[in-house]
Amino acid sequence: MAFDAIETPFGKSDKIIGGAGTYIAWCASNFTPVKQISVVGGDFPQSELDALTARGVTLEGVQVKKDEKTFFWSGRYHMDMNTRDTLDTQLNVLANFEPVVPESYQDCEFLMLGNLLPSVQRSVIEQLKTRPKLIVMDTMNFWMEVAMDELKKTLAMVDVLMVNDSEARQLSGEFSLVKAAAVIEKMGPHFVIIKKGEHGALLFHENKVFFAPALPLEDVFDPTGAGDTFAGGFIGHLAKTRDISFENMKTAIILGSAMASFCVEKFGTQRLREIGKSDIDARLEQFVQLVNFDIDLV
Repeated sequence: MAFDAIETPFGKSDKIIGGAGTYIAWCASNFTPVKQISVVGGDFPQSELDALTARGVTLEGVQVKKDEKTFFWSGRYHMDMNTRDTLDTQLNVLANFEPVVPESYQDCEFLMLGNLLPSVQRSVIEQLKTRPKLIVMDTMNFWMEVAMDELKKTLAMVDVLMVNDSEARQLSGEFSLVKAAAVIEKMGPHFVIIKKGEHGALLFHENKVFFAPALPLEDVFDPTGAGDTFAGGFIGHLAKTRDISFENMKTAIILGSAMASFCVEKFGTQRLREIGKSDIDARLEQFVQLVNFDIDLV
């Protein structure tokens, strides 16, 4: 849960609400109750916390350090919207963050680990008295560069890993994404999701592969949080259905892609706050039409 300041070829934001946990919570709460673990400073607006509570997000696990500042990130996106430059990073409350899992969270069957220091992610797993039905983890290239040993320890404890294509190649040492997924599965995760931005996402499990497209959009204003929103839609659907089969994960990936397509339409979490079930259903129908075709084999 953080503050972002974003500049894209199509606009610029002042300091706005961001953070992986925020995007995931706004998205997943469309499908299931959410129990949030995070940390914010005294500068984080109470109105934002109240808005999440109104969405069915439990905030008992969110630490508020009144004398410190919330994590801040500022970035500038290039014209392709896939590459960006970090202009400023202020760790603030995240510098010494030690998550605490409340007793009321111990019954959670689904755990989504947003992108953070791997040792911090692992500490949440280790605090749970009963292993969840499914543990999903997001990570990034930065941790591969500065904390690879810690990352591998955490990887060994999760069921699903989400990375983008360049991160999959960096983590595995393989250029082929099929080979990369196979190498990563040997590190622990049974399922590997490789995100390819505007080119969709791939789901790997043993010898099975599924591809989900991204919806072609006329305007992409802000890709920040799209991957986290994708994760929120994915885990939200799985938690709602309580079905962790490969077949249901296909649906979860389509749902994640649909939610991410909303996220990029406005800056920050603004678009996610506006949509409802009818919007999501209509967007899912667009995905169905996108990949639907008839073929007559002679």
